[in-house]
Amino acid sequence: MKNYQVAIIGGGPAGYSAAEKAGKAGLNVILFEKKNLGGVCLNEGCIPTKTLLYSAKIYDKTKDAKRFAINIENASFDFKRIISRKNKVVRKLVLGVKAKMEEAKVEVVEGEAFLINKNTIRCQDEEYTFDNLLICTGSHTFVPPIPGVDQVDYWTHEDALSTKEQPKSLIVVGGGVIGLEFASFYNSLGTKVTIIEMMDEILPGMDREVVEELRKEYTKKGIEFMLQTKVESLSKKDDLTTVTVSKDNEEQSLEAEKVLLSVGRRASIENFGLENLGIECNEKKQVVVNAQLQSSIPTIFVCGDANGKSLLAHTAIREAEVAINTILGKDDSMSYSAIPGIVYTNPEIAGVGKTEEQLQKEGITYTKKVIPMTFSGRFVAENEGFNGLCKLLIDGEKDHVLGAHLLGNPASEIITLAAMAIDLKLTTKEWNKIVFPHPTVTEIFKEFL
Repeated sequence: MKNYQVAIIGGGPAGYSAAEKAGKAGLNVILFEKKNLGGVCLNEGCIPTKTLLYSAKIYDKTKDAKRFAINIENASFDFKRIISRKNKVVRKLVLGVKAKMEEAKVEVVEGEAFLINKNTIRCQDEEYTFDNLLICTGSHTFVPPIPGVDQVDYWTHEDALSTKEQPKSLIVVGGGVIGLEFASFYNSLGTKVTIIEMMDEILPGMDREVVEELRKEYTKKGIEFMLQTKVESLSKKDDLTTVTVSKDNEEQSLEAEKVLLSVGRRASIENFGLENLGIECNEKKQVVVNAQLQSSIPTIFVCGDANGKSLLAHTAIREAEVAINTILGKDDSMSYSAIPGIVYTNPEIAGVGKTEEQLQKEGITYTKKVIPMTFSGRFVAENEGFNGLCKLLIDGEKDHVLGAHLLGNPASEIITLAAMAIDLKLTTKEWNKIVFPHPTVTEIFKEFL
């Protein structure tokens, strides 16, 4: 029986990143994946949704072309080809991950891995031993126990990605990131979209002021938002799904061709023998890990969605790096203070660091500065008719940047500059010494410094 220095369960961003780094460092690595390399992110999440959203963004531009002195008559789209292009992009990138594994000399085993003990895995009737283990099993869609849910043909994000027919109407249950991105995509293509959210605002956890502006923008685009509204039941009526909701003790019924359930995800830490190891978990049944991603058994690491800390692919990649560095004997630790959060709507919204609500709750003294994105000449040139929003939260005593929150394209591409300022604990004076290229939208930060 061959022994491996590193075994990894799960081939998503955490798993394949860890495998590549460990393999290139000369470690003997085996990676177990029961479905597809790339995990949910590459096959059913980050990449496919962004591919669809880019098609929708281009279509939005054609509809708005006259603002830019371009005449495009009768612009249209081919829904099936949009989905087909998404599949092509995913296939290409999955092959890229496979090539990385081969280059790093990682042994990839297809099948469900099961932990027999802290040093042995069984897969496909074979047993494998290892010195260190990375659990990178990701997360799965949570389907709420709504009365009637098992009687209707509801969508999860996977269904919304793979459908061949565009629905005329769509109800999205849940106003989080996934729900908003699908709402944005289908709204751009002309589907009537309604979002139902139990909380008093969409995108909980993001800066409320910026979120409110995004919601107002999408209200103008025709999305109906039903906040502080609870879904009471689901039922089927001919070709439509009926959603019964309640607000302020009053019920009403809505109908749509499709209903997307998008109320969150749960860490996937069951059904592969983790309970056999006696690893410490918290009250939420999440595996307890330290700053090096080690569990209560030091040779077992939990990275990515599986540890429940930050269900984001870029977090998972950094966690994997920390874990492998620890195995290699390098001094490294994980920090969650400057992890960007992005919603790839059109316009995009992005934030990093503390929100204003978090600072108020924690009693931290801060200075708030808010300006429209139109303070950037490049933004004005490329975003005719839209103001956007840029918000900085600055430590009132040490002059450090505590948080940055943006509404407007390309928020996803420029938020890293603020993340670096937060992570490096730069003062505004130190940040201002950096030369920003002109004209770029990143210069918007200079307006504060």
